[in-house]
Amino acid sequence: MKLRHDLTYAAPPADVLAMLVEPAYWDKVAVATGALSSTATVTTDGAATKVVVDQEQEIAGVPSFAKKFVGASTRAITTQTWTGSTATFRVDAPGKPTSISGVATVAANGAGSVLTYDLELKASVPLIGGKLEKLMSELLAAGFVNEEAAGAAWLAGEN
Repeated sequence: MKLRHDLTYAAPPADVLAMLVEPAYWDKVAVATGALSSTATVTTDGAATKVVVDQEQEIAGVPSFAKKFVGASTRAITTQTWTGSTATFRVDAPGKPTSISGVATVAANGAGSVLTYDLELKASVPLIGGKLEKLMSELLAAGFVNEEAAGAAWLAGEN
């Protein structure tokens, strides 16, 4: 399943990119998304900057068909490798039959910026894989709404 989600910010692309490679920003996102635990690390190798966020999220309100696969909480390791204004994006969930991969881009949008996630969501579960992908899409979109709010606050100096 494909998912495209735009996050808009009232700041220039350089400010948004600087925010996205700041571990303290990802700590703020963890609070906004209700993470049970979160660790963000950033490393730079030449022109590439890798951001890894290892997070545990409580899963609430999951339909019964999915509880067997997601459990009460899930660990998600998000890796973004930024080169310029584009990043490869991957989410690994150890022990879960799911994967998320794609790209993230930051571009000018009027006087501000837009951060676009173009992702492919996969659930390797016979019969209910499509339902799990739809659920993943809904949960991810809700997380992006919280991420956008945390980013707007960060860029407004509330960090």
